[in-house]
Amino acid sequence: MQKRHILPIVYILFLMLPIYWLIAMSFKTTGEILSGFSLFPQELTLENYRVIFTDPTWYWGYFNSIAYVTINTVLSITVALPAAYAFSRYRFLGDKQLFFWLLTNRMAPAAVFALPFFQLYSAVGLFDTYWAVALAHCLFNIPLSVWILEGFMGGVPKELDETAFVDGYSFPRFFTTIFIPAIKSGVGVAAFFCFMFSWVELLLAKTLTAVAAKPIAATMTKTASSAGYELGLLAAAGTLTIIPGAIVIYFVRNYIAKGFAMGRV
Repeated sequence: MQKRHILPIVYILFLMLPIYWLIAMSFKTTGEILSGFSLFPQELTLENYRVIFTDPTWYWGYFNSIAYVTINTVLSITVALPAAYAFSRYRFLGDKQLFFWLLTNRMAPAAVFALPFFQLYSAVGLFDTYWAVALAHCLFNIPLSVWILEGFMGGVPKELDETAFVDGYSFPRFFTTIFIPAIKSGVGVAAFFCFMFSWVELLLAKTLTAVAAKPIAATMTKTASSAGYELGLLAAAGTLTIIPGAIVIYFVRNYIAKGFAMGRV
């Protein structure tokens, strides 16, 4: 092994240490975790995972999170694609100001919108539904998606549009069969960031749900009791929350690298 490879390997191992520690804790009892330091579980147990997969409160928490995250990602990309195309291909009065205004929405903290969304969704009957959280997250994910996709669309020559129209393509057919495949890397990058923001966001998800659509992050707070936290159960739940993000990263990893190369990530 060359010396230049040692430092990156050490750095990667350092970053992986918390993940390993979380996984190791998930196979321990809370008593063993509190009893002292141990690199490996002394008494390997699957009880923590058994509770998660048999208790409806737990596995429905995961289903609820995946449901509203999926809805939000699809909505954000669907709305952002035509908007980004307009910013990329046309010049109109106030286009730069509107583009900047979209980004300012992304810069605002989620706490600013928690109370207005709560009152609005309670009034219209959307409180404690998947749509409540999905639509709230659109406020942050659509501007980000527009910004990412506009950069990718800017790299596609306008001659492609003109040639397609000369060949008799209607705009919907051109946009769905030619243009979107040409920017599939951008779609993958935008979908990844939408998914990750919505998956890890807690404040709005917890504020806008109560029982029926409660996300896993809110469910994890039930491990607190008068006796303390059920640390093993909490670690098992945390381990399982890593899996969806890891799967998404695996499928869009090449697109993310291209996004870095284009300067849009």
